[in-house]
Amino acid sequence: MADQRRPQRSGGSSPAARGSKPPARGGKPAGKGRPAAGGKSSVRAAGKSAPYDKPRDKPRDKPRGERPARKGDWRKPAEKQVTRTADQQVYDGPELPAEITGAELDRSVSAQLKGLPEKLAARVARHLAAAGMLLDDDPETAYQHTLAARARAPRLAVVREATGEAAYASGHYAEALSELRAAKRMNGATAYLPIMADCHRALGKPQEALKLAKSPSVANFSPEAKAEMTIVEAGARRDLGQLDAALRTLELAPLTSKSRSSWVVRLRYAYADTLEAAGRDQDALAWFHRTHAIDSDELTDADARATALEKRIG
Repeated sequence: MADQRRPQRSGGSSPAARGSKPPARGGKPAGKGRPAAGGKSSVRAAGKSAPYDKPRDKPRDKPRGERPARKGDWRKPAEKQVTRTADQQVYDGPELPAEITGAELDRSVSAQLKGLPEKLAARVARHLAAAGMLLDDDPETAYQHTLAARARAPRLAVVREATGEAAYASGHYAEALSELRAAKRMNGATAYLPIMADCHRALGKPQEALKLAKSPSVANFSPEAKAEMTIVEAGARRDLGQLDAALRTLELAPLTSKSRSSWVVRLRYAYADTLEAAGRDQDALAWFHRTHAIDSDELTDADARATALEKRIG
């Protein structure tokens, strides 16, 4: 049975680069697609300062070959180098591909880095951009990139948000909750609430998830964000064994909306899955078919679930 976790990132606030899909959560996902992080951003890359070449007023005392031209030539041989500590390794982060410049970030994200010194901003931007690109395929490495960014700029909400989202994608739910709480304290944003609620579910605290689902700010959410919170709330009810309450929660959502947006697909799928869990196979079959009818991007396995149900019902 599909897990009712995995809210989409509401509000398009992902600092890691907008436009790709969000992280899968523990258990069987409610659909193949995943909601938002990485990809299409158009931003100016952080500038690079020109190399500094100090002019010489007099000729060299010795030919260049008799002494090293750069500081790097004085590095210790490999066998004498000290192993870096765990904190130093986190600070360094994973290797940054040369093609990632930081220009991949959304303009709104890049703007929040402008208060940093230029070289530091460029490094943080590259780690955030790398995280956005890796979030779907390699969430653990994406998380390590965000930790490197956090080590350099821990007081920026956009960095803490990125770290929280990457932690969520990679299954570090306690860390995700901590980082998103920090981001919320810094900027007052409520867009993180569905993911935070889902982290509570993953940590075995469905009651805490329900408290967040009842937050007054949810009333002002976009339809997509409301749908994600509804899915998490219904999942928390299921965690508590309250299947009827889970169904009522989903029935209050716009299941019959004419929109073919992904949030409608996910709502219908969650409803069909909960109907099946409640033993209402015929109703579940009808809603799996209704889900598949609008799921042109194949975000869910509604068609396969319907086929399996038909075989079982006979």
